[in-house]
Amino acid sequence: MFWKTFRWSFILTIFAFGVAWYYGNWNALFLCFVLALLEVSLSFDNAVLNATILRRMSDFWQKMFLTVGIIIAVFGMRLIFPLVIVGVAAQMSPIDALQLALEKGDPETPGTYGYILAEAHPQIAAFGGMFLLMLFLNFIFTDRKIKWLRWLEEPLAKAGKLNQIGVVVALTLLLVAAEFWAEDPNVVLVSGILGVLTYIVINGLGTFFEKGLEHQLAETDIPTKEKGYKHYASKAQNAEHSGPSKFVRATGKAGFFLFLYLEVLDASFSFDGVIGAFAITSDPIIIALGLGLIGALFVRSITIYLVKKGSLNEYVYLEHGAHWAIGALAVILLVSIGFHVNELITGTIGIIFISAALISSVHRKNKLKKQAA
Repeated sequence: MFWKTFRWSFILTIFAFGVAWYYGNWNALFLCFVLALLEVSLSFDNAVLNATILRRMSDFWQKMFLTVGIIIAVFGMRLIFPLVIVGVAAQMSPIDALQLALEKGDPETPGTYGYILAEAHPQIAAFGGMFLLMLFLNFIFTDRKIKWLRWLEEPLAKAGKLNQIGVVVALTLLLVAAEFWAEDPNVVLVSGILGVLTYIVINGLGTFFEKGLEHQLAETDIPTKEKGYKHYASKAQNAEHSGPSKFVRATGKAGFFLFLYLEVLDASFSFDGVIGAFAITSDPIIIALGLGLIGALFVRSITIYLVKKGSLNEYVYLEHGAHWAIGALAVILLVSIGFHVNELITGTIGIIFISAALISSVHRKNKLKKQAA
């Protein structure tokens, strides 16, 4: 299973290293390696969270996430997105922005590609930070049967009974960030509110169509989300032979919006990595190879591996650890509007939460085995 899941990651890693060496010799190869490590360390919690969503999707949409999704991740977020940001900020075309990027100017020099992108960081951080913060708050304010940090999650779940408390907390933190840390509060406020609206719209659509999917599953005697979707893909495939039934269309809608939700989530996670990469190099080709082709693909492979292996069912606190890591990352993004936060801190916090959740899950698993014995 390991080789089947990760084979393309290793193959494309070798290819990317070859392109990097051909492009800039050993220096480019080394930078590509460093950026790949940066991406994986910053996004491991993203992989765990992606797995919790991906396991609710059919095989078709899982493949879409690993194929079309990786194209969006590599070329969309790691190459095109920075060019668009620089083009809008400097009022130039994407082609001119690409030529500016290839000049490899010092990111600390005004007018260079890296400098312009860094100047746009407050807007990017506000949007991504608020999207991730809403995701975190929606999790901790929901009462769940399984709780990790019970002493903290229980009172938060009780507070979650207050209607729209997540939105209130998120907007309050946005006001604090805009008022005390931003040079241009209006820009940060607009970007942050757009992040909140994006989460509400996409999450709402995904939930709406997923409920429709569960209704169809119940009608066709297929296990629901609580029982697992083991027979879901085969039933959908059999239905396709008799024409595009209502069941198949409902599946497509639910899968599409979950796929869209994952892509926006991945984009929000990639903001800190893309910005942090310019502390290492401003070359867009090296960033696309290291962050995108290697790092993003490995994160997706880790996601698929967690789903196929069923690790989230076995290690029940991983989802909790990932969400707490997301909450920490969201706060860091908001703080970074006014203060520089070292990428080492960002990556370390995520690893700490995931590691702690894994250790707690293993302890719980062993305890249950002893009780059963």
